Amino acid sequence: MSEVRTTELTVRRTVPATPAQVYEVWLDHRSPGSPWFGTARAIIHPVVDGLFYHCVDHAGRSWAHYGRFVALEPGRRIQHTWMSEATRGLESIVTVTLEARGGDTEVTLRHENVPDDEMGRTHAEGWGFVLGAIAERFAGRPAAAGEERS
Repeated sequence: MSEVRTTELTVRRTVPATPAQVYEVWLDHRSPGSPWFGTARAIIHPVVDGLFYHCVDHAGRSWAHYGRFVALEPGRRIQHTWMSEATRGLESIVTVTLEARGGDTEVTLRHENVPDDEMGRTHAEGWGFVLGAIAERFAGRPAAAGEERS
């Protein structure tokens, strides 16, 4: 069996809210802006070692996602594992850091150990959508394009 080449993705966005507000919404699957909001099904237990499952309907099919919360630092950082068909069965790591910038928050999402292929790299688009949704939730208007990606 050949080894899968991996990469890491980073997506950033400034959100017009405090780090505490962003943290709270991120972990509440019933709140618009949460990565789990509006999914076909979500089971979320946001405690260290708590598990999550959610199913997203996209491109005419359902995509199951699984993970475990590794670190939860209110208003500062959320880290969890992430597995889906698009990670080719690899356990990847998602780290969300929240930094106050005046009355806003700079959200940096780093996704490590993602397959370096077309499906793996599509995570950058998905996370860009999520960060746009959380910015829109707090701005009350459509989010502007321009998140920084590296």
